[in-house]
Amino acid sequence: MTAARPARDRGPRRRGYAAAGIPFYLMVDRTEGTVTLYSEPDAEDYRQDVRVLFGKELDLPEPFAFALDTSAFG
Repeated sequence: MTAARPARDRGPRRRGYAAAGIPFYLMVDRTEGTVTLYSEPDAEDYRQDVRVLFGKELDLPEPFAFALDTSAFG
């Protein structure tokens, strides 16, 4: 049952948030060892994504405006 959750997070949930106009979707993917920030939602999905490996910083835009240290995720 746990294996289905990441699949939902990567697909249907992400697309649903985009369709609802949620401006950002941050996904911590322990399977891949990455953190992805999705932005610029439209009716079907996010048009922009920025992915970093665990251990790298991910710059978060306004209204957050800070660099997320992902080293603790790995």
